[in-house]
Amino acid sequence: MKIKPRILVVDDQPVNVMLLEKKLVREDMAMWTAKDGETCLKMVNEHQPDVILLDVMMPHMDGHEVCERLQEKDETWSIPVIFIIANTSKEEKLEGLGVGAVDYITKPIDIDETVARVNTQLRFLDVNRGNMELTKRLAEVRRNATIGAITQGITHNVNNLLGVVVGYLDLIKTDLTNEELVHRGIAVIDKTVAKMTSIVKQLNRLASETHIAVGELVLDDFLETAVKRFKEEHNIDFLEVTMSNPSLKLQVNRETFDDILSRLMENARESYQRFESEDLTIKVETDVVTWDGLEMLRIQIADEGKGVSENIRDNIFEPFVTIKAGIECGMRLTVSQHSIRSLGGQIEVNPNPAGQGTISTIYHPIHGPHEPLL
Repeated sequence: MKIKPRILVVDDQPVNVMLLEKKLVREDMAMWTAKDGETCLKMVNEHQPDVILLDVMMPHMDGHEVCERLQEKDETWSIPVIFIIANTSKEEKLEGLGVGAVDYITKPIDIDETVARVNTQLRFLDVNRGNMELTKRLAEVRRNATIGAITQGITHNVNNLLGVVVGYLDLIKTDLTNEELVHRGIAVIDKTVAKMTSIVKQLNRLASETHIAVGELVLDDFLETAVKRFKEEHNIDFLEVTMSNPSLKLQVNRETFDDILSRLMENARESYQRFESEDLTIKVETDVVTWDGLEMLRIQIADEGKGVSENIRDNIFEPFVTIKAGIECGMRLTVSQHSIRSLGGQIEVNPNPAGQGTISTIYHPIHGPHEPLL
């Protein structure tokens, strides 16, 4: 059975309440009403509404104070509040947004516009709830410490991106006739939604990696193909490969292995973006080592670029960490580390001992996946 959205309307004008009730009930929403701020707060505690339509001008306790009270409690701060205002001045709108309102409608109330704005907030709630459900599922499926860190960061970062979308929608609505403003806002919203989609895709990938299929791979064929493709895609020729064991055969998941290698080579390439030297080099070297008691293939990707600052290095695999110097990590390195650990391997990122730059090292078991590393 579908649960009806719960709407609380707070207005001391009976005509407004009656019109809204007819429309919202017709839209299959459950509705409660309050005539003043105190009753509103009581109704919120009793019914936990999904959205509140709140008149700003009320006796005793106005809408601003009610909104501030809601923001003070963990149980109610996230409930979307849409202000009903008579004064359409910029100052009034900004004051309302400043105390926690997410939107506003003006008097006299346009019923269809009001319902549209309520539905917009309900859609945002659905996205947030889906995000929370995904976080919960990930926490249940994964015991890996990396996933634990991701689940702590997902909601915060996706909600920040949602805030950008909502903010630019509000900005656009202030002047729909300003084509430059509208186009600029749409461009930012489009870019932000793309970031959100990327995060969800990477999270879905993590959630689906309960079992990773493996097959045999010959190192030189794989590495030569991967490096050639990378050079062509990025139009570079400063990538050198040295293999001490080119005919080595591995049991790996080719797609995962290729993706990890490509990401680390991309980090090395990006470390040079602010350099103008003609002596740019990225060196990829392979050998076999005993690591953590196991025979491992070691692949090292070395650059002489900007490098990684010490304060970032220890947290480089935590989700949503950003390195402004050019080396990308955040979710992408988090996903890479999780993927290789699922196969019993590891990624390390360290300063280049030859001087400036970074060495990223992949360890992968030669004879197929082992127990995942923690």
